[in-house]
Amino acid sequence: MKTRDVARAAIFTALAVALSPLSIPVGTTKVFPIQSFVNVISAVLIGPWYAILVAFVTSLLRNFLGTGTVNAFAGSMIGAALAGFLWRATRNMYLSAAGEIVGTGILATLITVYIVSPNILHKHPALLTIGLSFLGSAILGSIIALIVLRALNAAGYGPTRRGERLAASHR
Repeated sequence: MKTRDVARAAIFTALAVALSPLSIPVGTTKVFPIQSFVNVISAVLIGPWYAILVAFVTSLLRNFLGTGTVNAFAGSMIGAALAGFLWRATRNMYLSAAGEIVGTGILATLITVYIVSPNILHKHPALLTIGLSFLGSAILGSIIALIVLRALNAAGYGPTRRGERLAASHR
């Protein structure tokens, strides 16, 4: 466990929690594009396991603060996992963002609608309503993350193709 990666994970978690009042209530959930942004950024800059941890801790804190629902766990962690593992396998930030969109926008939607909401919340949300809101949120957050990652790359602080997480000249 690297101290810098733990510090980055804490910063990404704090950023997501601090911006959590910007969530939008839709049915049994609260959509939160900032979570998708944080998922892609953390997947690319600190890796899949830290991205999943950031998503989990953010979901937990959002639930404690009342700015999230139990659906936040599936909605964030699946996208973070796919984004992180696609980044690890390809070192392509666009595929990482696509992993976030598929993970949150499609897989997390199905888990939320057919498993989490009926069994934990005892509600049956509409697939189309949750699906479109999760998908839109994931797309928006992923686009913002790609813009930020491209800016970091241009400034010399972004991910490298050699397998390093941040440019060595700025460590």
